[in-house]
Amino acid sequence: MEPEIAVTAAVVAALFSPRARKLIRQGLVYGTAGVLMAGDAINSFARNVGRGFAQTGQEAGTRPATAAKGSGG
Repeated sequence: MEPEIAVTAAVVAALFSPRARKLIRQGLVYGTAGVLMAGDAINSFARNVGRGFAQTGQEAGTRPATAAKGSGG
């Protein structure tokens, strides 16, 4: 038997087997859920990093003025 025929037979058997269809469907559902969760985690991390940079920039902008007042008195 040629490899192409064997692969085709395996795919056809998987498509028509209820157990295989259920496993494929569950794999797709869990895979999609995993991708969505990973995307949310990356988005949240990036948002928090952006906020951290913004806060650091704001603090750096106000520190020299506060330090200048304290040392000039």
